[in-house]
Amino acid sequence: QVMLVESGGGLVQAGGSLRLSCAASGRTSYTMGWFRQAPAKEREFVAAITWSGSGTNYADSVKGRFTISRDNAKNTVYLEMNKLKPEDTAVYYCAAALTFAIYTDSSSYGYWGQGTQVTVSS
Repeated sequence: QVMLVESGGGLVQAGGSLRLSCAASGRTSYTMGWFRQAPAKEREFVAAITWSGSGTNYADSVKGRFTISRDNAKNTVYLEMNKLKPEDTAVYYCAAALTFAIYTDSSSYGYWGQGTQVTVSS
């Protein structure tokens, strides 16, 4: 079993930065991902990272602005978000995939956190 707890969300002005954290317990040697869901929209892929940290993938909408990283000693995955835009406003979810490959579809992730709200004001 894997339990995931996100933190670090909040309200920020456009152009600002936030760092989300996802603390994992249980088996953690999995690919980890971040997804987000805005009101009335489908949940969408944001970024993912392999267990070793050597492989990453980003949605086109966040490339160059967001960075995913992990500290396996702390069982924690991070999402550094810079140059935030109002369209980044969403609930951000951390997820763990039972695989060592990187996937961008939410159905490949078997464990999910409760989500953390990110609101970017214009």
